[in-house]
Amino acid sequence: MIDQGIFKSYDIRGVYPREINKEVAFKVGVSLVKFLKRKLKKKNLRIVVGRDCRLSSPSLFQFLCQGIFREKAIVVDIGLVSTDTLYFALSHFRYDGGVMITASHNPKDSNGFKMLARNQKFIYQGWGMKEIKKLVNGTDFNSTGIKGKIVKKEVIPSYVKHILRAVNHINLRRLKAVVDAGNGMGGRNIREISRKVPVVLYPLYFSLNGRFPFRPPDPTVGENIRDCRRAVVREKADFGLAFDADADRTVFIDEKGKVVKGDILLALFSRYFLKKYPGKSVVYNLICSRIVREAIKGEGGRPIRARTGRSFIREIAIKNNAVLAGEKSGHLLFPEVFYSESGGLAFLAMLMILSENEKSLSELIEPFRKYYQEESNFKVKGKDKDKIMKKMVREYRAEKHDFLDGLTVETDDWWFNLRPSNTEPYLRLTIEAKNKKIVREIYGRLKRTITA
Repeated sequence: MIDQGIFKSYDIRGVYPREINKEVAFKVGVSLVKFLKRKLKKKNLRIVVGRDCRLSSPSLFQFLCQGIFREKAIVVDIGLVSTDTLYFALSHFRYDGGVMITASHNPKDSNGFKMLARNQKFIYQGWGMKEIKKLVNGTDFNSTGIKGKIVKKEVIPSYVKHILRAVNHINLRRLKAVVDAGNGMGGRNIREISRKVPVVLYPLYFSLNGRFPFRPPDPTVGENIRDCRRAVVREKADFGLAFDADADRTVFIDEKGKVVKGDILLALFSRYFLKKYPGKSVVYNLICSRIVREAIKGEGGRPIRARTGRSFIREIAIKNNAVLAGEKSGHLLFPEVFYSESGGLAFLAMLMILSENEKSLSELIEPFRKYYQEESNFKVKGKDKDKIMKKMVREYRAEKHDFLDGLTVETDDWWFNLRPSNTEPYLRLTIEAKNKKIVREIYGRLKRTITA
């Protein structure tokens, strides 16, 4: 019996082999091809498949392919790659669908599948995931005697060439960078890029190791990237960059060894790209600091708020021809790579920003450290989520508010967002104000209402 909890908002993911295993992999392969044949109205499909270096990935790849073969589709195997490399391959070479075998920033004993259709149409709860789930549950597991065609393709050189062509790297000055790949996939692309630009690279944990012996895959946890932060200071580097296991999430570190928050980074990048492309739009998720909106407006750009979730942000970015899109979590989406994440392009962008300024990274972001923000979770029963949300709406109906993603209430001095988790029994609260004192006051007031 397949654990139904593996069907997440944006992927299929769980603990190996209890939740994610060869049976699930096979059924995902079958179901994805069936789904794509219906949507694309095409029989002879080519599915590009990449994987991270987790110990369970080879087995999952084998049985995923068996499922794809059962439906008479061809597998294009691009091997061990970062997720952004898979995104590039899917769009650049115009394959019909794609699967990345990864659990992203989750621990080493997890794995899963990120699935896409042609033109980078992400399969998630808003499109396709319910149908995939139904197909998976209705598929029998029998891979005996199934044969098919695997075409191997090396795509990293093409990807690196593409992103180098997308930016002006001719006038880069010689900078020093510490890059922490965490024994995941981020190091492969960065090493190739560093051979073609004037950067002194200090590689940290570049060797592929699915046991992740030096740190857990999630770089957004400060303790996990302690070694990277220390190395930046020790090596007197201009900045540091840490990746998760599949390298679609980036965390930058300034020359003092301090983490640059995702929304502060988005504000910095927005200002840089809007100088080059005046008047363009930038899309950001609504829990980003108010400084992001101010930075975009200050540079003459058009700020567009979006609900949290890569798929939502990407669709809005494409519709508005945005110059950049991003989330507070560290996901940055660039039009140069089909509005997908690109750790390599983020790395190059930081090199360009620092090359064009005499200031250090910490000096460049200092003007953006204007507000104080806190996040917290409240565990509640499923039925209570709606009751609490309705109660909050009644209490704050007199204030400026909207329902783009949960409830957002905004005043001149503070704002908060309260939204139900799609996958867990939590209400997620974000509060921002001019200082910590105001945040704590608002938190106390909200907590009393939520827990009453």
